[in-house]
Amino acid sequence: MKLQGAVIKEQGVTFAIVVVKRSAITTNHQADQTRRAFQRYFPQLPLVLAAQDSSGRFEYQGRTDLVKFLAALHPSQIPWKEYTFS
Repeated sequence: MKLQGAVIKEQGVTFAIVVVKRSAITTNHQADQTRRAFQRYFPQLPLVLAAQDSSGRFEYQGRTDLVKFLAALHPSQIPWKEYTFS
């Protein structure tokens, strides 16, 4: 499995971001299911889901403090990388 994401450490908090389709975060229920599916790849890290809208802007779903932090960043400031899991 391949996914786009990032692991960030900011102010003593290490957390992960995973890029998902917009439909994965349209409801809290869908976001919770999606987060559970990806959590095994980033055990013990808070996980934020990131989805792009049709104009390319990111929307984040997850812990409020982390979402606020990410919303203040330009996406180019996030250390995105491709993760491969077997």
